[in-house]
Amino acid sequence: MKRTTLAAIALAVTAGLGLTGCAGAAGPAEQPAANGKTKLTVSVWNYEGTPEFKALFDGYEAANPNIDIEPVDILADDYPQKVTTMLAGGDTTDVLTMKNVIDYSRYANNGQLQEINSVVDKVGKDNLAGLDAFDMDGKYFAAPYRQDFWLLYYNKDLFKAAGIEEPKDLTWEKYTEIAKKLTTEAGGKKVYGTYHHIWRSVVQAIAAAQNGADQNSGDYGFMEDQYNTALDLQKSGTTLDFGTAKSQKTSYRTMFESGQAAMMPMGTWYTAGILQAKKDGKTNVNWGLAPMPQKNDDGKVTTFGSPTAFAVNKNASHSDEAKNFIEWAAGEEGAKAISKIGVVPALQNDAITDEYFKLDGMPTDELSKKAFSPDETALEMPVSDKSAATDKILNQEHDLIMVGERSVTDGIAEMGKRVTSEVLGK
Repeated sequence: MKRTTLAAIALAVTAGLGLTGCAGAAGPAEQPAANGKTKLTVSVWNYEGTPEFKALFDGYEAANPNIDIEPVDILADDYPQKVTTMLAGGDTTDVLTMKNVIDYSRYANNGQLQEINSVVDKVGKDNLAGLDAFDMDGKYFAAPYRQDFWLLYYNKDLFKAAGIEEPKDLTWEKYTEIAKKLTTEAGGKKVYGTYHHIWRSVVQAIAAAQNGADQNSGDYGFMEDQYNTALDLQKSGTTLDFGTAKSQKTSYRTMFESGQAAMMPMGTWYTAGILQAKKDGKTNVNWGLAPMPQKNDDGKVTTFGSPTAFAVNKNASHSDEAKNFIEWAAGEEGAKAISKIGVVPALQNDAITDEYFKLDGMPTDELSKKAFSPDETALEMPVSDKSAATDKILNQEHDLIMVGERSVTDGIAEMGKRVTSEVLGK
């Protein structure tokens, strides 16, 4: 079917609340049923550029011909703010996509989501990676349908040209050493040994995961080694410097797909992107996957990640249908639908993984497959009512450290001071 979206709903609600500040603004008008079908509304971001949504919606409609799914499309950058505003205004969108666990925690604690333990039980608690992030004292107000985690993308041809073996069993020390060897410049073209994107998680979340630390604690000494590694790579010219990447809004995809970076720590969501780029002839990079470099060389792989989930709006027009959709999307049929386009489902078993690596263009070597089986995947940010405020402070201090306006020692001290005072109230 030709699918239309309801982007105007979110915009209208936002505009109305912005002018009046009234939390009682009316939600969207109920859409009439088409051909006797139930119209199920689902909030999404960047619908045209996020193929997993279409894969899920088309698959569910094919299995449930009495349902028409209507996406409520919102700009990706505006998504958390728009959904927050919609909920405050009494919006009746049926299913809400939880882009991150920080927003989920806020909505659940505000009583804006319906409890869906029955859905989680039917899918199976032991089958869903990332489910623990949605556990609110034994109650679940969302169920994950995808589980992204971080690993290492690398350019096989650049490794071969440099006479370097595939990047297996890397510590951060070994990773830095290899990255420096892979950095070259010829004919005015520089190839960086690696590329670290500007997100704070590249440093802070991996440090928290591999040290078993809490980013809401107010104590951030555990980040010191990881910051020293990041700054060493930057100062040696082994990665594009942070200030340039931020000011020029550098695309991590361009860095890797153009062959400008031999390695790149990044999330599994990028797999779908590079597969599509290869299919469209936009890149010829011969790529592979490896586990995230580790703090220790004990053979255990610890990384971090974040699930994406669906929740039922407290004011949903069609609660039962919404729960049925989430059960399907989080279950095996939904997992198969998104696996086919290179998205990692939350439902994980050998059959799903095997299908994933059958995708056209997917690397099939043993190291790439090993990268998809980390021993531990820590949550990118803890589920807490403190997380949003902490995240803001950590982002600000991260930028100052990376551009050299604060030393690592002073930046870490300032993080602790601000979080302890401004967030923890101590």
